[in-house]
Amino acid sequence: MMTYLWVALGSALGGMARYGVGIAAARLWGAGFPWGTLLINVVGSFVISFFGTLTLPGGRLQADPGLRIFVMVGFCGGFTTFSSFSLQTLELARDDAWLGAIANVALSVILCLAAVTAGHVLASRLGVMPSARG
Repeated sequence: MMTYLWVALGSALGGMARYGVGIAAARLWGAGFPWGTLLINVVGSFVISFFGTLTLPGGRLQADPGLRIFVMVGFCGGFTTFSSFSLQTLELARDDAWLGAIANVALSVILCLAAVTAGHVLASRLGVMPSARG
């Protein structure tokens, strides 16, 4: 049960951080390009890999499994799911599963863009204004 609480707490903090960074980036650089999302995805990818590698069993810093779950699953998951995608793609590449790594990238981009398009089209047909953004 504690594991779920660590995930929930980390997710809440990660989500709040994502919201704050997104607002700050829009104020600093404007909202014409998703600079906040790009920054969040890059930072999240760095954090999950850096912390995950540093705290591996036998790594430089020993961390309780609960702390690893809090940071890697909770915080990074709430901050960005792109960090998980990036780490999993790196692991495929490090295991010399290059076809899997390339497929993960291609399928993730293509299928996620298709899904976001389908969601937009469906919501628009249900009466949501096409120009409304969340």
